[in-house]
Amino acid sequence: MNSIGIFGGTFDPIHNGHLRIALEALEELSLSAVHFIPCAQSPLRSEPAATNDIRLKMVKAAVEAEPRFFMDTREIKRVGPSYTYDTLTTLRDGYKESSMCLILGMDSFISLPRWYRWEELIDLAHIVIAHRPGWKAPTEGLLGDFVQEHLAESSQDAVTKREGRLFVLPVTQLEISATKLRSSIRLGLDPKFLVPESVRAIIKETECYA
Repeated sequence: MNSIGIFGGTFDPIHNGHLRIALEALEELSLSAVHFIPCAQSPLRSEPAATNDIRLKMVKAAVEAEPRFFMDTREIKRVGPSYTYDTLTTLRDGYKESSMCLILGMDSFISLPRWYRWEELIDLAHIVIAHRPGWKAPTEGLLGDFVQEHLAESSQDAVTKREGRLFVLPVTQLEISATKLRSSIRLGLDPKFLVPESVRAIIKETECYA
């Protein structure tokens, strides 16, 4: 079964930590592609510091080096809040017979009960929690019940089923924070080696975090 990854976020800016997680998920889950989907209007966060156009430009530049990475503009083009449920619904319409894997960092997963129609996301895609080796998913509360109901024993489920499973995927954690990146750039520090060189050039050219 063809499998695709979905990796959303504000990407303000996109950095090497994002790219490394996507690459390891792609390889471990035998994904044919990863869609990077910049968020237009997050229901849970303040407005991004960089404009939509600049963030799209940075994501496009960042993913060009990997032919299996794609920039997906559906949330930027959609009016209103960028709900993941709506995004997965439109993706499922286009990938009716494919396995879909929603890639989340631990922070995003912990906040999942605050998301719009969060319990229905698993009906549209697998949920992949990318985190450092040794981390374990919650075992109590709403999330604990959700994990126990859907946790998969093997990543092979992502290949053989369209949706409905949850995986904890150990990945190399590059401790890079977009918030700290923006703050350091405002102080005049260089983001070299934290973001792709093409993204660094856009940040310098546009002065979007100055």
